[in-house]
Parts: sequence; structure tokens; C-alpha cells
Amino acid sequence: MNLFIIGDVHGCFHTFQELLKRWDPATDQLIQVGDLVDRGAHSPATVELARELNEKYPDTTTFLMGNHEDAMLHHYAPHGPYPGWLKWGGRSTTDQYRARPDLLARHLPWLQQRPLLWQNEHVLVSHAGISPSEFAYDPDSSDGLLWARGPLRRLDQLQVVGHTPLEKAEPVFDKASNTLYIDTGAVFGGNLTGVRLSPTGAVLDIVLIPVFPQDLLEMPRAIYRNIY
Repeated sequence: MNLFIIGDVHGCFHTFQELLKRWDPATDQLIQVGDLVDRGAHSPATVELARELNEKYPDTTTFLMGNHEDAMLHHYAPHGPYPGWLKWGGRSTTDQYRARPDLLARHLPWLQQRPLLWQNEHVLVSHAGISPSEFAYDPDSSDGLLWARGPLRRLDQLQVVGHTPLEKAEPVFDKASNTLYIDTGAVFGGNLTGVRLSPTGAVLDIVLIPVFPQDLLEMPRAIYRNIY
């Protein structure tokens, strides 16, 4: 199957729905890089749609862990709350789930089960990428695959990552590390990206969906531009 890889959604439910129209379950493995939640207007609905798709197509859908899901799980865990998360996106999510406690109870176990990466022989997909650090695969490290910033390790595989919003709202390929970055900042007023790859990592199609206005909360974008 081809690979249809989607960038950071961040509660942009309607935009996510529109992009999914370009996914063909019969021919495409669907992989989403994490960060379904926070900052946008519809985090619970976004997670529920992903969960339903994963339940319907368990063998051909993979929704990865992002640093925002990881932070959310820490917040609702017995050792929570996580005040830092509330400051960089979590407040909108807690507010939205307060109206739907039934969904929160359903979503937390599902989010806990999200894998950290997906890979085949030619492609590796993770949220933030595999850094040169010895802690690259540690999800709790600032250099790990949920949080890494900066240049990534060059692997034998093509890396596909989200996490770092791209200023021009278009995917960027870094030749030095053989990495395709696809967080095109939908929740900041940019695009939601889906990239279709062959199983060997050849780019077959790139789909950019401009964010739907109803997916955005009215908040200063600059608050979030350079953090987490």
C-alpha cells in the first residue's frame, strides 16, 4: 500500500475531515504524526474521529503519539495536573472536554496506546524525528522523538515528521538529514498537509488544505509560535 501521512491537526476538525477525503482506505496506509489535540476549537471531536477510523480500519491506520498527547496524559494522570501544558495549549483542550466527560473517559485509554513511531524498510514516521542525541528514542527527553528540535540524524530511511511549524505553510525537505517536515501550521492559520508516498518513500502527491476558520480559536498566534 501507499502511505498517506498527515501532519499536526491540533483540533482542526473540519480541516481534518476535508483532508481525509483525499485518503483512499483501499490503497493507502494512513499515518498521522501526532498532536491531534490542543490550540484548535475541536480537540474532542478530532480525537473521536481518529479513534473511530482506527477502530474501523485497525490494520491500515496509525495515529502516533505527539508531545501534546503525552502532556495531556501527564495532566490527567494520578501525578497531575501539568500546569505547563495548560499554558501552551492544554487550556483549550480541558475546557472542551469539560463539556464532554464521556469522551474524555473514552479517549485517555486510546491516547495512552498511541505508538511512538511507524516504519518500514524505507520510511520512518515519528512526531519530532530521530535526533543525533543518545536520547533520541526517549519520549521524555527534550532530544527525544516527541520533543526534538534542530537537525535530525540521517537514517537509511526517509524520515517524515511534524512538530515544528513551517513558516511558509508548505512541507520542507531537508536533504542533509533526508527528512520531510509536514507540520504546515494549520492551527496558526496555515495548511493541513497530507503527503502520499510510495512504500519506498517516493513522493506521489502532496495535498494542502487551508485551515477552516471555524477550527480556529481567537487567540494571539505569537503566544505559541516558538514553544513546544
